[in-house]
Amino acid sequence: MGSLFEDIPEELPDEVFDTLCSADNVRIERIVSRGHACPEGSWYDQEKNEFVLVVQGSAGLQIENRADVVVLKAGDYFNIGARVRHRVAWTDSACETIWLAVHYS
Repeated sequence: MGSLFEDIPEELPDEVFDTLCSADNVRIERIVSRGHACPEGSWYDQEKNEFVLVVQGSAGLQIENRADVVVLKAGDYFNIGARVRHRVAWTDSACETIWLAVHYS
């Protein structure tokens, strides 16, 4: 048992990634961001699908070859297919953005 809202560092110079549980074909992690974004020109290109849910805060996801930024606020989710290049364009700088990410095949 645990809480997504516990053990969040006061200072967040980097995003925090915590694996909550995993098995052969799935990994569930908590990601905590505060004003973080991917460096310009860098993209995630993952071998597994990734379902993301914003629990608190807000963020913008940029999907390659898509003109708009997908804006996610608390309660919103988005499924990113395997090998779909994407990047975090921005996260809320006024509070922690807490993500629940499920990586699966």
